[in-house]
Amino acid sequence: MKQGTQGSAGTTTGEAAAVAEAAARTARSRYRVPAQPAAGDADRRRDAGAAVGGSARGEHTHGEPVLPRPRPAVQRSSVRGQILAALRSALVTGDLRPGEVYSGPALAERFGVSATPVREAMQQLAQEGAVEVVPNRGFRVVERSERELAELAEVRALIEVPVMLRLARTVPAERWAGLRPLAEATVRAASSGCRATYAEADRAFHSAVLALAGNQQLVGVAEELHRRAQWPLVGGNAPGGGTRAELIADAHEHTALLDALIAGDLDVVRALVGEHFNGAE
Repeated sequence: MKQGTQGSAGTTTGEAAAVAEAAARTARSRYRVPAQPAAGDADRRRDAGAAVGGSARGEHTHGEPVLPRPRPAVQRSSVRGQILAALRSALVTGDLRPGEVYSGPALAERFGVSATPVREAMQQLAQEGAVEVVPNRGFRVVERSERELAELAEVRALIEVPVMLRLARTVPAERWAGLRPLAEATVRAASSGCRATYAEADRAFHSAVLALAGNQQLVGVAEELHRRAQWPLVGGNAPGGGTRAELIADAHEHTALLDALIAGDLDVVRALVGEHFNGAE
């Protein structure tokens, strides 16, 4: 009895079918598509990856660090700013005396706040050179001499005078006229007799003039030098005496200078600028 029909290559029909079935199984195993996860499983894995700082598939993070969650804004900055302004005024008026040491807790009690914003404000003043840290005691107001004041006036003149003279030749009259309110504010501040109020108005006017040069670095450097020139000398004496009459005379130099700038009178501008800086204001 025959076991099967032979083909042309000497293979029976049954053997050919077995070979074909084996080849089909091999192909299916080699090219099988992996089972796809359900949509819910994919979402859960994606959420888990995001929770540990992972990224969605297809994004190239290249090892970027995980960004922290946003922290709530600290509201203490406004208190620190107010304390800093108050301390700067106390320096100008001489209420904080050169050579004296002031502790953070004592100043905090004086201002009715916690010690933290006071210490932060004093650290800022230390960076500006107004005070120096005394370990385990507090902050000492820096003592300044007439020589230091003269050096500050010289440096300010080297920076501001050439800029003002250049601006006098290039800035149109209407832009100078726009500074009139600031010049008049210095006169009102001087008339009040409050040196701290005048110091603020004086810096505002000078900064506005220099800002016309379009150089913010220049304005920042000049303002810091100007602030240092307004601190009291040893013994609490203010630069230039600081009497009401002297403040008013200095303020009127601002309005006279502005009048010359608007008129384009360079000779008068040059003379007024030189006189103004010789007065260390």
